[in-house]
Amino acid sequence: MEAREVLEQVKAGKISIEDAEKYFKKQPFEDLGYAKLDTHREIRSGFPEVIYCSGKPDEYLANIYVRLFEQNGEAFGTRASTHQYEVVKEVLPEVTYDTVSHILKAEKPDKKRYGKIAVCTAGTADIPVAEEAAQTAEYFGANVERVYDVGVSGLHRLISRLDVIQEANCVVAVAGMEGALASVLGGLVSRPVIAVPTSVGYGASMHGLSALLTMINSCANGIAVVNIDNGYGAGYIATQINRLGCAEHRKEEKQERDQ
Repeated sequence: MEAREVLEQVKAGKISIEDAEKYFKKQPFEDLGYAKLDTHREIRSGFPEVIYCSGKPDEYLANIYVRLFEQNGEAFGTRASTHQYEVVKEVLPEVTYDTVSHILKAEKPDKKRYGKIAVCTAGTADIPVAEEAAQTAEYFGANVERVYDVGVSGLHRLISRLDVIQEANCVVAVAGMEGALASVLGGLVSRPVIAVPTSVGYGASMHGLSALLTMINSCANGIAVVNIDNGYGAGYIATQINRLGCAEHRKEEKQERDQ
């Protein structure tokens, strides 16, 4: 249970103060020897711990996944392989796997989503990284609008979806090659743009370094840049911005009602 849920159940008389006290006396992490699970992360930051799957031994990954699922009722992993999916599925049948984004997750079915984040790609080859961003944001409770294959070599494609993009609380721009999409979007929207360089491109793209440098040197305002292929990081930050946008909107609505 989350801390708020514990307090609400105490208030409703469903659990005793003593039981609630036991919950809050738990250590802020669970030590498995090979991993220390940050069980209080959601209390501190508003987001539960996420599993980076790549490179983890099978037994460790399976145990970590089960323990986090028991703690939160759901669990989310990035950069997982098909083999790792099979390993986790043996101990947690609820888990699903997306072969495009390589995301491995067991998610609550009744999750409510709010606000809007626009995730845009320059090309179809950028979609795996974009899906990592989009599915991360959705897992953390945001509505996501996908606007794919709208790179600068055919700018009319982007303009045709501009109204949808401009309505979002945050825009994620995923691009390889020269990475120009972020600069274009930065000049067209009033919301923050999170630029994600990808390792898509020919030799001189240097596995995404060219796009990274373009995005860092953008003349457009309001652009922040994450690491190469870091869709998860972009989705996380976009969700934080989306939450702020939704909170401000709710505040304005309340003020209008009170007038």
